[in-house]
Amino acid sequence: MDATGNILAIDIGGSHIKGTILDPQGHQQTEYKKFVTPPQVTSGGVLDIVRQIAKDMPPYEKVSVGFPGYVRNGIVFTAPNLFTEHWKEIPLGQRIADALRTPVRLVNDADQLGLGVVSGKGFELAVTLGTGFGTAVVIDGYLLPHLELAHHPISKGRDYDAYIGAAALEEAGKKKWNKRMEKVFKVLKTVFNYDRLYVGGGNVDKLKLPVEPNIHRFSNLDGIKGGAKLWLLEDRYHITTNYPS
Repeated sequence: MDATGNILAIDIGGSHIKGTILDPQGHQQTEYKKFVTPPQVTSGGVLDIVRQIAKDMPPYEKVSVGFPGYVRNGIVFTAPNLFTEHWKEIPLGQRIADALRTPVRLVNDADQLGLGVVSGKGFELAVTLGTGFGTAVVIDGYLLPHLELAHHPISKGRDYDAYIGAAALEEAGKKKWNKRMEKVFKVLKTVFNYDRLYVGGGNVDKLKLPVEPNIHRFSNLDGIKGGAKLWLLEDRYHITTNYPS
């Protein structure tokens, strides 16, 4: 395979870490390589898995990484679903660039997925329903600075993660969880007044609500193009390229 423009796209999640090769247009070139995320994983543990993913992959020239926490300029500041005590001002983008000897762009995982599914026209919001609640805010195809909306209170002192995350779904059951999602959709519409809302993540199939015409479901496969679109953005806001030292 010719490496010209190819991208190694990595998704670091609370339950799994996976990667694949994309062409410059975001088309998947290989099957996902997937590993279980160790409990309370450190940056060293993540790097070990990233190296395993990259090993024996076809040639690539760039790396895109989605991370489940607050990321700015390639630095991780929080990681609530990965034991955040291990993730305070960790220069993960630079560490991955040095480990793979390849330029890296590291963003929040919902931001990367969101880039892959939005139309690129107007004010758009993408949310993921998984271990936690991820959000990406995009205007005319450009990511706005990331908001950790998941940790804003939504009900009785609970934040979005505690209210509609995977643990809440299991505890409350699908019917009650859907009632909570109905409330969340109303809040999102009021707060953001978006043109379009995209809803995905591992628990999107549990969503049984009727939705408005400008709300669209997506799968993680739909969002895969975000790893390529990340490299079409200018270096602005929190989008920074880390080069090997």
